[in-house]
Amino acid sequence: MDLPCPEWVQHVEQKWTEMRSEGNELFCLLTDIDVIFNHGLSLIGPEDLNNFSRISEKYSVKKSPERASEFRQQGNLSFKVKDYTSAALYYSKGVCNADKNTEELSLCYANRSAALFYHGLYRECLEDIQRSLEAGYPSHLQDKLRTRQAACLNQLRNPEKSNTPTTNHQTPPCQKSRISTTCISHGVSVYFSPEKGRHILATENKSAGDVVLEDEAFCYVLIPSNKLNADTKNKGNTFKTEDRHCHHCLSQSLSFVPCPNCSYTRYCGESCRKDAWERWHQWECPIGADLLAIGVLGHLALRVALKAGQNEVQSVKKNSSDLSHEDCETYSAYKSDLPVQLSLEGHCREGSDHIDCYHGNSYMGIYSLLPHVAEHSPGSRFLLAITMAMLYRRLQGGPPPDMWASCEDEGFSGIWQPKMSLLGATALRHMMQLMCNAQAVTAVRVKEESGMAVQSSSEIRIATAIFPVLSLLNHSCSPNTSISFTVGFQTDPLSQFSCSEGHIDHPRSSHCGVTVTVQASKDLAAGQEILHCYGPHCSRMEVKERQRHLLKQYFFHCNCQACRIDLLEESQNAKENAAPGLKCLKCNKPLQSHMDRYMCSMPSCGHEITSADVQNRLQGLRCLLDEAVHIMERNRLDKALQILKSASSQANSILTETHPLQGELADATARAYATTGEWSLAASHLKRSIVAVQAQFGEDSIELGRQLFKLAQLHFNARDCDAALSVFPRASKLLSIHCGPHCEELQELHEMEHCLQGLLRNND
Repeated sequence: MDLPCPEWVQHVEQKWTEMRSEGNELFCLLTDIDVIFNHGLSLIGPEDLNNFSRISEKYSVKKSPERASEFRQQGNLSFKVKDYTSAALYYSKGVCNADKNTEELSLCYANRSAALFYHGLYRECLEDIQRSLEAGYPSHLQDKLRTRQAACLNQLRNPEKSNTPTTNHQTPPCQKSRISTTCISHGVSVYFSPEKGRHILATENKSAGDVVLEDEAFCYVLIPSNKLNADTKNKGNTFKTEDRHCHHCLSQSLSFVPCPNCSYTRYCGESCRKDAWERWHQWECPIGADLLAIGVLGHLALRVALKAGQNEVQSVKKNSSDLSHEDCETYSAYKSDLPVQLSLEGHCREGSDHIDCYHGNSYMGIYSLLPHVAEHSPGSRFLLAITMAMLYRRLQGGPPPDMWASCEDEGFSGIWQPKMSLLGATALRHMMQLMCNAQAVTAVRVKEESGMAVQSSSEIRIATAIFPVLSLLNHSCSPNTSISFTVGFQTDPLSQFSCSEGHIDHPRSSHCGVTVTVQASKDLAAGQEILHCYGPHCSRMEVKERQRHLLKQYFFHCNCQACRIDLLEESQNAKENAAPGLKCLKCNKPLQSHMDRYMCSMPSCGHEITSADVQNRLQGLRCLLDEAVHIMERNRLDKALQILKSASSQANSILTETHPLQGELADATARAYATTGEWSLAASHLKRSIVAVQAQFGEDSIELGRQLFKLAQLHFNARDCDAALSVFPRASKLLSIHCGPHCEELQELHEMEHCLQGLLRNND
């Protein structure tokens, strides 16, 4: 939920409607963000406060011993069927809901230690045993804990018996964790021009797969599920983002430690919990329900302001006006038609490759992003202003944040100094910026809950972040870059684990955060602009829908090469009445659209079908596909295959092999056969899916790379060495270009290739 919840949006819209016309007109004239915020603050009344309190109560993050017990019982059920992953996650939910130093908390920790033991996570198991004892685990049950403790220590003293991870942090399969800082590769520089603003160009040739930049996020916030229905409509083995990832470093874990005061926030270890508390959670925790109600962008905007602090904000405001204005003045001074290269603080320096002001901890890089005040509609500006004003009022219930407290606030008396409103105004500025500059942090997640032998995966959003350098990249609907993310923390290699009786000493953490790696997805020539896709991609969205979306959210009319080509083709197709992906039921020739019907392109055939009939057929096929997948995930494979065969037969009569729905049907059929171990049959159907995927997304797309990865797995499982080895090079190239050299899929490909080559050598 990026924006405020619907109930609050509705309340603010009603407030805007009920304002007198002169009040609306006055607000519309305001352009200074500080003035807009203070005006919004003056409009907050008792009714608004009461309404917001009522709304935020629905997102309660209070501890609940009753819910803790329920989650522990659900964990016990999962444990009995040896689903130790689900068991550990349920016990973690119990840990987060239990009160401090209670028997319920000790039981949740103790039960989770058993699940971790069967996972082979012996260090984490020992930690939970210690936590359980410290929370007051019943003395008459402690013998089994001591036995489990001794077994863990025995495993750790004999490392050859243990293949356990060396750390509690389990990085999502986007990329392995490592220490990272912002880095612009050689041959890449930031430039400015009036038409494009700040942008990034390649100053020398780059090959597909080359890293062009790495950027550390200034701030990020975990994306929560909808708290209103997360635990009511989805009571099955379904765990949300907040159940799987550390709320500070985003690492995956099975053994979270909770915030001692709220049930929502959890961390992968004490280090993250302490760091988060010192940085911002001590101020966020009391208003946790409010933050969930106002959405991720509002939460992230506040966090950026908290991190920057009063002194830094005042320094930036004093020493620089909007950076784009400086750029324009500097550009005019050069009086050149060519782009001007930028260096420190955005000033021009001929021949300079230094852009040191753009890095993960550069507040200047964040502050200088345009807030687009004028482009936001008056209603949108009003919503953002009232929302941030309300959040500021809720923060005033406690002491001011350390980075914003002045000497006058020492001995806090319950009243914030008027100048503290700069905190709210700064957060408002960042929320306006985030509407155009927020970046989704993604990871590939494998479905674990179904217990199937072959599982499906999908790319999901786990967080929203703001990157100083990545934000400088302009958009293209067909970008020449791909991005991948590194999350989690990196341990100090000089420190070592050690274990004593019942205790584990952990290594020191040296870095925690989110880093984006931008790679060239195509060969780049010197002088070519490096472009990033803001979301609407030409392979996933029609051109008019893309342009409508970009204009609404990012305030520009896209004129990228992909849009120009698509608009031209759309115009030509309209003249030719083409209907891509549809074929005649009688002669299999392409169909052409004509008014409210489709007609065969072969004049001698004359067959026609109404547009409504085509849509009904497509909708029916979609329903059959969804039904088959639903049944498949419940291990009713024979029934699922029967439905898929029927759907494929119907699809073949009206759809060409390149239609996206054909690809989805073939992929689902391949998955069903793979689940039964019929690898060769699965591979033959997956090849049909690859035809459609390549037609839709392109021969250099990540979607094609992931389909080829699955095909390699099927050939490997079928022991078809030649077929598997023939797929590896292309799959490896695409995965490396789009996901980086450390992605798990690529590592698995290398392992399979090494194994098969060994088999071939042995056979020789």
